[in-house]
Amino acid sequence: MRTLKDRGFIHPTASEMTPRQVYEDRRGLLKAFAGGAALAALPAGAALAQGAKPGKGAPLAGTKSSVPGALTMDKPTAYADITSYNNFYEFGTDKSDPARYAGTLKPRPWTVAVEGEVKKPGTFDLDALMKLAPMEDRIYRLRCVEGWSMVVPWVGFSLAELVKRVEPTGNAKYVQFLTLADRAQMPGLRSGVLDWPYSEGLRLDEAMHPLAMLAFGVYGEVLPNQNGAPVRLVVPWKYGFKSAKSIVKIRFVDKQPKTSWELAAPQEYGFYSNVNPQVDHPRWSQATERRIGEDGLFAKKRPTPMFNGYEPQVGQLYAGMDLRKFF
Repeated sequence: MRTLKDRGFIHPTASEMTPRQVYEDRRGLLKAFAGGAALAALPAGAALAQGAKPGKGAPLAGTKSSVPGALTMDKPTAYADITSYNNFYEFGTDKSDPARYAGTLKPRPWTVAVEGEVKKPGTFDLDALMKLAPMEDRIYRLRCVEGWSMVVPWVGFSLAELVKRVEPTGNAKYVQFLTLADRAQMPGLRSGVLDWPYSEGLRLDEAMHPLAMLAFGVYGEVLPNQNGAPVRLVVPWKYGFKSAKSIVKIRFVDKQPKTSWELAAPQEYGFYSNVNPQVDHPRWSQATERRIGEDGLFAKKRPTPMFNGYEPQVGQLYAGMDLRKFF
């Protein structure tokens, strides 16, 4: 297995991305979550309308989104897989670590500070933040850089609703997202995997795109801790690590912010991180992907579409750009 030795952690190649234990346990998990697996066969709204409850979280209702591209027709991934196979290095680098260790996270009380180049900076209590706009059900593809993908029924609203509320100044060109870094709650912070807190960023026009989302729930329930409770970013046309989890601060800035993975491995991770099957990761191809829940390592890979299938909605944001240079 290859490693990034300067960071002292194991970063899997695409062929190594599914831990053996996770794969072997998945069939049992699916049986245990039979209701969730059956639910995954239905559109999120239809399943929730039948009163199904896939997990143990508090209910979080949303209405069907009218945003173009927000309701992919792909079959949603089972709740059991969505909540047991995660990248959340604050709780460990193995895909099963977040589900195992994230119980220490305390998602309430919670606040999100908004600062920088805005006319209305301030701090939002979680309940106030959740009331900024009506909650919507959205079904997005999620593509991770290691080569696996999911289809997730999120609950939340467009990030643009918050952006408009705080009124960026003319100097605001980028939006930076900082996440919780609390060693008492997050055992993974004791490692040297990344420089904490986790930092991500978008151009302002990317943040204003209606598909960019603040998510508070999944499958009609509040976010489980391992999925980024209580609030996370979801940017469906970019690789999954762009979607920062457990956000505590949002900054509007005039210069492109450095992101955590850029700082850790700039030769492998660029600022944009758009899903582009024509640009390989230095250590593996990005042309195909394996959908989680489809028999693991034995599933036939599927071609990865440009911008994760959202090119009709977001392609114009990058018109004229060299997407190999700005990867």
